[in-house]
Amino acid sequence: MDIKSETLTKHDSFLNEFNASDVLTKISNKYKDLAAKTKIDSTHIPRTIKEDGSLKGVNSRDWTSGFFSGMLWYLYEYSKYPELKSEAIEITSFVEKEQYNGVTHDMGFKIGSSVGNGYRLMNDIHYKDILVKSAETLITRFNPTVGCIRSWDHSDDKWGYPVIIDNMMNLELLFEAYKLTGNKKFYDVALSHADVTMKNHFRKDNSSYHVIDYNPVNGNVVKKNTHQGYSHESIWARGQAWGLYGYTLMYRETKDVKYLEQANKIAALIFKHENMPNDLIPYWDYLAPNLYEQPRDVSAAAITASALLELQGYITNDKLKKEYTENAKKIIEILSSDQFSEKRNEYFILNQSTGSFPSNSEVNVPLVYADYYFVEALLRLIKINN
Repeated sequence: MDIKSETLTKHDSFLNEFNASDVLTKISNKYKDLAAKTKIDSTHIPRTIKEDGSLKGVNSRDWTSGFFSGMLWYLYEYSKYPELKSEAIEITSFVEKEQYNGVTHDMGFKIGSSVGNGYRLMNDIHYKDILVKSAETLITRFNPTVGCIRSWDHSDDKWGYPVIIDNMMNLELLFEAYKLTGNKKFYDVALSHADVTMKNHFRKDNSSYHVIDYNPVNGNVVKKNTHQGYSHESIWARGQAWGLYGYTLMYRETKDVKYLEQANKIAALIFKHENMPNDLIPYWDYLAPNLYEQPRDVSAAAITASALLELQGYITNDKLKKEYTENAKKIIEILSSDQFSEKRNEYFILNQSTGSFPSNSEVNVPLVYADYYFVEALLRLIKINN
């Protein structure tokens, strides 16, 4: 939702070797041209592609529905193209009704990326009201006995009160509502969720489970699963990225050093893992068998790069700060190469993301959230350069 440019610091000339502005200009022009010749309706918001390469769109209830307009807001912020602003406003309007949807924990993904960026750039009171209402709706899913916001409502035969690592990303919306209203209930729920997640989601090596199931009556942990990973004890790549980003934003909003330490631990797990490829684009699960035959997950790489560029701004150790920035820049450069460019469908930028390998769903395809965090990372890199 917030690029937090004030936390990004310039320190090394190597950043100038890669021109992120050229890449973002090209992307901005692509979507300006696309807006002029195509029309997106409220039931076909871009998410991914079908087997034949055609667009697979979704309506607002899908957890990814806010990312396309959020990406357009970022591109408008950079380019100032009025066509992108108009398109962002229209597609954001498709998602606004989700502010009342109490059966989803994905409110931050839907509303934060779309309405949140719109409010940040336009200061429109209409968007402000939606952000606050969305946060109000989200905290109805909070169980104080568990101390977390419930994630999924489905699969009651598997989980009684599931909480997924992805949910860390939705806490940003609660902090925004706290700043807009002064009501500390939003802040307190975010802290509780982050603290309980930090206690129960992470293994001794600082890798994360995907799902923790709680007893909603007494708050006890019932089981620990990795639903979208290779096995329950494996290391699902995107889950690690969500955790890194989530605890980085927790430090931003609270300045509590325990969250900074957690983010650093996750970063160390990611980049020191023996199965991280040299190009830093992870396989979908670090412990999947026959690893070099497995698909990559570009979305995990894009989320990680963006998180690192914020995290480095909070680091006082020059060596670690440089390491984070160099790793992020390397990921962005690799993702900007032809190897990871989506060529089948004009609505997307990157290919080779993996949604849910165990379900054989969205494997080696473009995914809108990969593009969103890639564009966010490019913007953050440009702010460092400038």
